[in-house]
Parts: sequence; structure tokens; C-alpha cells
Amino acid sequence: MPDTIISRCEAKGLRMTGQRRIIAAVLEESDDHPDVEELYARASARDAGISIATVYRTVKLFEEAGILERLEFGDGRARYEDAERDHHDHLIDLNSGEVIEFVDSEIEALQERIAAKLGYELRGHKLELYGVPIRKRR
Repeated sequence: MPDTIISRCEAKGLRMTGQRRIIAAVLEESDDHPDVEELYARASARDAGISIATVYRTVKLFEEAGILERLEFGDGRARYEDAERDHHDHLIDLNSGEVIEFVDSEIEALQERIAAKLGYELRGHKLELYGVPIRKRR
């Protein structure tokens, strides 16, 4: 499978306008989980002609094509990340809204064991942890 969002869009036959290319590039460069408003701010900084409606339509198109994954962390905002990223789980800081990505081999193995114990072969999962920072005592 092609390795960039733009190349995957092209491989799926999506028409890639200049504005869609900018939105795809912004997504490709994101190391966070932007929502549509954040994507709009970043994309419109590159091309003032991009409207928020264009960003909404493009994100929906990319999501329907399997290019983007929609994430909802309980704050009422849909956020997005590249659907082809390596597997990882999320820890959401309830105070700041920060989303921390992590991979833990023990959790992965435990999930496999649980599925097998229940008679299933695990094909995928999503794990979201919600917490607040532990305050250290002085």
C-alpha cells in the first residue's frame, strides 16, 4: 500500500484538488489528533481560500475511503489520525485533553489471552484509558 495519505488517496481513485492535497499534507504532518477546526486553522494558514466546509467534506471523504480514522474521546470533538499508522493505544488526560499514544506488549498479550480464553481469535481492538496526572507529594 502506498505510504502517504496523498498517494493512498490517488491509489483509491480520489480526485485530489490542490486544497485536498493541502489538507492531506497537514494530516500527514500532524503528530497529534486534530479535530476539523484545528485542521482548518492549519490548512487555511497555507491557503486562505480553504473553507471549513471544504475541510469537513474532505475529512468525511478520507474517512469513508479508509484513509483516516475518526476518534472520539468523550469531549464532544471528533478527532482524526492516519488509518495506516502502526497500532497504538491512547491515554487521555482528563485535565488537559492531551492524548498520549502508547504501546504495551503486556496489554497486547493479555488481550490475546482473553480472546483465546473466550474462544476467539482477536482481529483488532481499540484501547482508550482516561486519567488525571498523579500529584506527587512534597
